[in-house]
Amino acid sequence: MASVIVDCAAYENGQRLPGTLTTSEAARLCRKRSDFVWIGLHEPTEEEFEDVRRDFDLHELAVEDAIKAHQRPKLESYGDSIFMVLKTARYVDATESVEFGEILVFLGPKFIVVVRHGPATGLKDLRTSLENRPEFLTHGPSGVLHAVLDKVVDDYGPVAAGIEDDIEEVEAQVFSSDRLNPVERIYYLKREVQEFRRAAASLLDPLKQLASVPRPLIVSEVREYFRDVHDHLLRITEQVDSFRDLLTSILQANMTQTSIRQNEDMRRISAWVAIAAVPTMIAGIYGMNFENMPELTSMYGYPSVLGLMFVMCVSLYVFFRGRNWL
Repeated sequence: MASVIVDCAAYENGQRLPGTLTTSEAARLCRKRSDFVWIGLHEPTEEEFEDVRRDFDLHELAVEDAIKAHQRPKLESYGDSIFMVLKTARYVDATESVEFGEILVFLGPKFIVVVRHGPATGLKDLRTSLENRPEFLTHGPSGVLHAVLDKVVDDYGPVAAGIEDDIEEVEAQVFSSDRLNPVERIYYLKREVQEFRRAAASLLDPLKQLASVPRPLIVSEVREYFRDVHDHLLRITEQVDSFRDLLTSILQANMTQTSIRQNEDMRRISAWVAIAAVPTMIAGIYGMNFENMPELTSMYGYPSVLGLMFVMCVSLYVFFRGRNWL
């Protein structure tokens, strides 16, 4: 169990109580004296999570979601506790991709249990930052929930910026003179944008509920902070929506460019075939070798025919160049 516990601490009056606690000790302590306890876990198994479930009387359906993960963002109430699912995201510049993870939060009157899956959005620095702001920790578990949500949404910003850079690059490739065809990359970006939007937009409604619907577990002073996070997330989702529209336009432009280039190639091929047909036709006639063909006995017949071929080929070349077929 110790391997999956990132941290476990009790807080009173915004200050962290000294000592290292087990989850059972933290549960007993919060029932007796502390304001609340904050437990952080990383990818626990069902057996590893059993002590936490038992000590804090967590609902079995929420526990199942927390262990298996792969849930969409949501906000649910179970008795006197709240269960929330968040999607985390991180842009990986080396692979030009987005890594997704999950944070699942159990919120009770005197506890908050945070379960993290995936590498995105670590919370160790967040805890340290909050412990340096004891006035905010006096808001209890709802203050910590706000900080976690704010961190997740803030991390969406670099993801949106990374995707925007990739879209600008692929747009430049479409209109490049190098005749590139980045259709595979365009489809990959569309999929990344779709997954990112699903993660971000699904969180809008839970945030709106936290900001507007009074709940016993959410301190009224914190509710306006949730509203600020909601506004930030709304701006990001609007930006992502613009990415989808832009990628659709880029894909259409790429198809048009490809069609134009194919037509240009066909014109070039047709022009060269027409040029090659002239000497082929003349040579075919010249090679029929009838007895009464005058050029067979003419001293200048052979060079005259070659000159005629050359002049006609050059004339066709100039003609096709003038029509931009070559």
